[in-house]
Amino acid sequence: MLRLSVGAVRDRWQLFAGAVVAVALGVGLVQSGLQMLAATGRPALPAGLSAYERAQIREGYVGAGTLLGMSVMLAVFLTVFIVSTTFGFTVVQRRRELGLLRLVGAQRGYLCLMLVCEAAFLGLLGSAIGVPVGLLATWAQSALMIKLGMLPEWFAAPWSQGAMWSAVIVGVGTALTGVLAAAWRASRVNALEALAESRSSQRVMTGWRWFWGLSAAAVTVAMVITAQAARDLVAGLLIGLMVLVSGSVALSQLSPIVVPWAGRLPAAVLRGHLIADLARAGVLHAVRRSAATAAPLIVLVGLVVGLWGTFGSQAKAVGVEQQRLITADLVVDRAVPAGPGIAVVSRQTAVPVVVSRGKNTVYSEAVGIDPVAYQQTHALRPRKGSLDKLSGRTIAIGPGMAAEGFKLGSTLTVAMGKKKVAVKVVAIMPETLDVSENFFLPLALLPAGGRTETLVKVAPGIDPKTVAAGLPGSIQTVGEWAKARGDAQQRNNTGLFAALMGLAGIFTAVAVVNAVVMSTADRRREFALGRMAGLTRGQVVAVAVVESATVVVVGVLLGAVVAAAALAGIAAGPYGLAAVAIPWRLLGLLLGAALVVVGGAAALTAHQATRRRPIALLAARE
Repeated sequence: MLRLSVGAVRDRWQLFAGAVVAVALGVGLVQSGLQMLAATGRPALPAGLSAYERAQIREGYVGAGTLLGMSVMLAVFLTVFIVSTTFGFTVVQRRRELGLLRLVGAQRGYLCLMLVCEAAFLGLLGSAIGVPVGLLATWAQSALMIKLGMLPEWFAAPWSQGAMWSAVIVGVGTALTGVLAAAWRASRVNALEALAESRSSQRVMTGWRWFWGLSAAAVTVAMVITAQAARDLVAGLLIGLMVLVSGSVALSQLSPIVVPWAGRLPAAVLRGHLIADLARAGVLHAVRRSAATAAPLIVLVGLVVGLWGTFGSQAKAVGVEQQRLITADLVVDRAVPAGPGIAVVSRQTAVPVVVSRGKNTVYSEAVGIDPVAYQQTHALRPRKGSLDKLSGRTIAIGPGMAAEGFKLGSTLTVAMGKKKVAVKVVAIMPETLDVSENFFLPLALLPAGGRTETLVKVAPGIDPKTVAAGLPGSIQTVGEWAKARGDAQQRNNTGLFAALMGLAGIFTAVAVVNAVVMSTADRRREFALGRMAGLTRGQVVAVAVVESATVVVVGVLLGAVVAAAALAGIAAGPYGLAAVAIPWRLLGLLLGAALVVVGGAAALTAHQATRRRPIALLAARE
């Protein structure tokens, strides 16, 4: 049994190379992720740091841990996806071999065990390659997170033998998990059907594929309708994240139906050209090959574009919300005295604080305000208590801490540098999308220093530009200031998504190239027949490239449909289309990169597959 499995892997190494690479990448990323999670979970901080600085570093470690956890889960998911796709493809291409084994007496369990042994061998091989990859990945991820500001420059993730063995177990486990469906399908092969190559043996849409595809599609439609009906931005954001997963699963499972149907659209543009017509026929009739190439692209574009659009919309909505909540006209980056043409001056000074209630301590910033001027330049009002009482030793809970369980009338201890005072909670503000303001204090209670900005409301009938010309410092309109606030939040998300997108892009490239290589290995006779019919070698390669490009365009378009469905709930929220951020540039970048990668892989593999003379291939009856 073991010799048969090893021989199958050796003879068909082109089919299994992508799965080995995927397992190696998965093992490397899991190993590096676990090493870094262990280092961030027990951080060694240098002496001499203040409590606030230590808290800021720990907060960065928490963010890094979240990113690492997401990358580990994504690596495991994509590894299983690629391995299952690989073995599903190999079962189809080896139906005659499996049929012969069944014909000579092999039992169903024997076929299952043979594929499981192949997967275990691939898992061990990929894990052996993945361990040194993990060392490189640890260095790369550490450097990336230090550059993003999540980790300090002195951070180091020491070698962990436990992380290595855990990654190896994950590698073998994902390989075995990915082969289960294919092994069950191989055990159902009917010997005579496989040998006769009947239409039923070539059926792509199985019962389970219909079930999962239609179920995920129904869930997606229901969630989009729910998000539209809720008309709430936060609900739209949360539902949109679930739509990304269910929609990607739905279209990837239904891709054997959706891709050929949608493939008619781009192919119609080049109708009448020999190469275009042949490529179109390949997309429409080679259903399994087209679906295997498009499915990872649907998942990649749906998740990446949808996530970027969802969180970009959330960041954009922060700016829209702030613009509606601020009733002032100008924002100045320093303290501004009252003067001609100015109706209200609202100074806001932020200082680092340590807020304690019982055993709980919060390291944050507090904003010192004049409650009268604040209410004249802001539309936001407390949901409990009143800002009119914010004087003396009092505190108001800001939007960033509104959901943390603070009670009106309770007493907190606030430390500002060497100054420590007991304050009473007199107001609790409602939650907003912008969570940067956690506490409000009276200006008189603050020590000297801090970061100050001033909101200026001009007198009625006065042009804000006239007032701005006489003010010192950097001056922005409220619209410009609010947009900058949203842009700042988006920049904070950029590093996180750049890391995840890079990871997803690498795995998707492996998946689509793997699909192209596997399908081309089974197309040598098809290419030879085309050349015997009069096509040149260059025309055969061109057909393969145009066919792959058509599938790429369709896959990207279907992934964009999933992303659009996720953004539909946000567009129905209180800020409408003004809060929707559509990442056109990212979509174009993904389309261009996919065309280059898939087209290049198709050209190289087709060129390699047509090296032999067509008569030799047809005579060999591969």
